Amino acid sequence: QVQLVESGGGLVQAGGSLRLSCAASGRTFSMNAMGWFRQAPGKDREFVACINWSGAATPYADSVKGRFTISRDNAKNTVYLRMNNLEPEDTAVYYCAASLWDSIPTTASRYAYWGQGTQVTVSS
Repeated sequence: QVQLVESGGGLVQAGGSLRLSCAASGRTFSMNAMGWFRQAPGKDREFVACINWSGAATPYADSVKGRFTISRDNAKNTVYLRMNNLEPEDTAVYYCAASLWDSIPTTASRYAYWGQGTQVTVSS
């Protein structure tokens, strides 16, 4: 199994920045693509960004494109999400996920492992 633990969430003002981290442990050799999803109260979980093993492919949701940056450090088994120019609409629980395949999945069903989430709250 693979364990994923998110960190770095918090309360920020609109226009501010946060950097989320996701540390993986366990059978990390089976991980390939990594992704970030988020879920706001009363809404469905939505795709934010993902990254393949080499980092060459990094698709983003249209709502965060140009503001968020996903990256990874394979030696540390860690994936990051830098969030700039945050908006109140970005308020949600952010989840890290790991896929068994080195593709660029943008749907939750294509991820095998999930973290518990970290809260991001953006005030206006």
